[in-house]
Amino acid sequence: MAFPEPKPRGPELPQKRVKTLDCGQGAVRAVRFNVDGNYCLTCGSDKTLKLWNPLRGTLLRTYSGHGYEVLDAAGSFDNSSLCSGGGDKAVVLWDVASGQVVRKFRGHAGKVNTVQFNEEATVILSGSIDSSIRCWDCRSRRPEPVQTLDEARDGISSVKVSDHEILAGSVDGRVRRYDLRMGQLFSDYVGSPITCTCFSRDGQCTLVSSLDSTLRLLDKDTGELLGEYTGHKNQEYKLDCCLSERDTHVVSCSEDGKVYFWDLVEGALALALPVGPGVVQSLSYHPQEPCLLTAVGGSVHCWREEAYEAEGGTG
Repeated sequence: MAFPEPKPRGPELPQKRVKTLDCGQGAVRAVRFNVDGNYCLTCGSDKTLKLWNPLRGTLLRTYSGHGYEVLDAAGSFDNSSLCSGGGDKAVVLWDVASGQVVRKFRGHAGKVNTVQFNEEATVILSGSIDSSIRCWDCRSRRPEPVQTLDEARDGISSVKVSDHEILAGSVDGRVRRYDLRMGQLFSDYVGSPITCTCFSRDGQCTLVSSLDSTLRLLDKDTGELLGEYTGHKNQEYKLDCCLSERDTHVVSCSEDGKVYFWDLVEGALALALPVGPGVVQSLSYHPQEPCLLTAVGGSVHCWREEAYEAEGGTG
């Protein structure tokens, strides 16, 4: 007799706080996992960028060189470089090991909201309130961008990159996808100022959050609305959203001190996780595991699934 296959375990949501980082850099404007999820970056209103081991709670290095608050950062695929952008209108390329500024790119006319490396970490893409996305060559000495994308009619709030496309959200209410292989621009009108965009892990969908306190899941190729997710509060601030590590849940920050999780397919609210008082400004989801980082005020919390046991106890 054949035994039935054991049912695959359902997705576990990170709802147990296992570590708190008191970052000591003013308000934490953004928190970002690195490519493999072993480290994270925090962007401070005190002009610094910090690199941490979030599960241990250890500070590894502080990066100083911005002239105003740091608003976003990203790590390269090989963990050798960082890029960051901020209120000083500059985009900075850093050497991780030495902590030194490798290049400082100037050209934006307003604060830089969002930065990303391309897959090879040869180009930094930056989005600014000046309505442009600029592409900077990390290997060249030339001071001007290699390309400027200026189709948006208002500030750029979010830029994400795949191996052949650029996804951009703007305050003008449009999400734009630049297909670099086909040389085409696709645009979908949401109507409310967009605060964050991202690709699903399988690359088939885009998730868009906007200031009407709604997240929308769109079919990447057709723009068809696949799902809407509501219940959180997002009317004033640029807040992060993402999909969980297995594309099972939609996750969003909220202005009411919680992080919200919805079932992607059904659209039902699965969890409203109380994080702290005030606005949950930023979040980052681990690339492979049910592990979440949240930023509230000057602190970052690390969350794991209920069954998780930290090595040497929880801290």
